[in-house]
Amino acid sequence: MTSAHVTLCFFLRDGADGEEVLLGTKKTGFGRGKVVGVGGHVEPGESASEAACREVLEEVFVVVEPQDLIPAGTVDFVFPARPDWNMATTVYLTRTWKGEPSESEEIAPEWFSVRHLPVDRMWADAEHWLPAMISGQRIAVRVDLASDNENVAEVHTAEWTNPE
Repeated sequence: MTSAHVTLCFFLRDGADGEEVLLGTKKTGFGRGKVVGVGGHVEPGESASEAACREVLEEVFVVVEPQDLIPAGTVDFVFPARPDWNMATTVYLTRTWKGEPSESEEIAPEWFSVRHLPVDRMWADAEHWLPAMISGQRIAVRVDLASDNENVAEVHTAEWTNPE
């Protein structure tokens, strides 16, 4: 099974009503209209952490240094009806960055309470792994999507050990 290697980076901060996470409404391309994490494809010759830092700068105009990324786990997305969409995702969290997240052509960032994630506006799989990773669990997840490429058929989780 060939998969595109991608990264996601979730910014965390303390808000007035508890912990908040930065998500964004995707404005273009794959997942348009959905609320997603900041991230994208790993380019040839790049490490996952380098790609995460580059994507964060491109999508929300803030600087995250590789040493400030907190490895959170992996999510493999399997699209049986569209195998060319399969993705192997390396997920990071961060609490340290320079600048204020702002809108780009690709994403409109917004802070959300960790206790009230907008799961009704996200990919259907997010509620199965994102809260766990935000809360500190380090997991390897495999999400098998249904034939409609939207709904979740199965989710498999295992403990994850950072290979770095």
